[in-house]
Amino acid sequence: MESSEASKSIVVIAGETSGDFHGAHLVQAMKKRDARLFFCGIGAERLKAEGVRILMESRDLSVVGVTEVLSKMPKVLSAISAIRRVLDGLRPDLVILIDFPDFNLHIARLAKKRGVSVLYYISPQIWAWRSGRIKKIRRFVDQMAVILPFEEGYYKARDVQAAFVGHPLLDYYQEPWAAAVDQPSNTLTIGILPGSRRGEIEKILPVMLAAVTRIQTAMAGLKVLISIAPGIDPHWLGRLIHPYLSSCRIETVPGDIRQVFENSCLILAASGTVTLETAIFGVPMIIIYRVSAISYQLGRALVDVDHIGLVNIIAGERIVPELIQGEANPGRIAREAVDMLKNKKRLGEIRQKLQAVRDRLGKPGAAEKTADIAFKMLETKQTEQALKPS
Repeated sequence: MESSEASKSIVVIAGETSGDFHGAHLVQAMKKRDARLFFCGIGAERLKAEGVRILMESRDLSVVGVTEVLSKMPKVLSAISAIRRVLDGLRPDLVILIDFPDFNLHIARLAKKRGVSVLYYISPQIWAWRSGRIKKIRRFVDQMAVILPFEEGYYKARDVQAAFVGHPLLDYYQEPWAAAVDQPSNTLTIGILPGSRRGEIEKILPVMLAAVTRIQTAMAGLKVLISIAPGIDPHWLGRLIHPYLSSCRIETVPGDIRQVFENSCLILAASGTVTLETAIFGVPMIIIYRVSAISYQLGRALVDVDHIGLVNIIAGERIVPELIQGEANPGRIAREAVDMLKNKKRLGEIRQKLQAVRDRLGKPGAAEKTADIAFKMLETKQTEQALKPS
């Protein structure tokens, strides 16, 4: 599999849309220093565009919720087998794991067993739930490259090598943006970020759109922008949207999510990394989380934080509303949204606090700093191999 021209071979695994995005920038940063590096692994279009040989598409593995993984178990097992064959056949110099913990911690064990160094970029949120995974990380991961300010200390206190590299989103949004808070009341625009996985979108988007129809009753002239994540079929999404077209002015926005941020005075966002992206842009939001009832009950037993949204976790307070499971219903969402839209002072205070969250995320250059770590690990491995007795 490895090109005869390659200097080193690296396996990279990203199981989510955001991981594919951030992983592509890391690969790009590493190839700038050594164009002969060979990459293969699991990802999607962005990693593929950077020359990574994709063994399996990440969308075949991506799920939300504890129970939803069961439906994709055959593909998960197939992917594990494929990576095991690569580890045995290619003998890579480094494995880079990006988020996606349930799958990637298993791969970390396989890599460590074969003597392959493991770099984990973008930490699992073990400080929030399932903290017992720290034992696997300590045992199977050589180095963590973490993107939230408190994570470095968390890991070091538990005897895990870790370095804070800043949040990768800061590389894409380096200039502060002003949210459209002061839109005229007859042109209010609400952005909808329903997630990047079909199962998640099916649960959340109809609820969001039903809420918007109620907001429209209280605030006429509303416009809705719906972000379409990479890998989501617009025609499939259109079928979910169609029942609401007679009630609202709806536009879909594929690709660059910035168009949604730049034109929205309020965002309805599925819980996840996108809420941090919204915060970096300074747009007030309502965070919405819905999974299957069983997944929710199992998750509640494992969660160890006061907030579910990354924005509120970093802030240490609930600066934007979180509507979870039963609370995430059209009526409650609409009431929260109308209260926020009619209170310009509250919107302004939220924007100030979102700026403070942004300031805590470090400086741009996460991909370059993580590339530094990766090359140091490659050099260490090369030195160790040179010192082995022949």
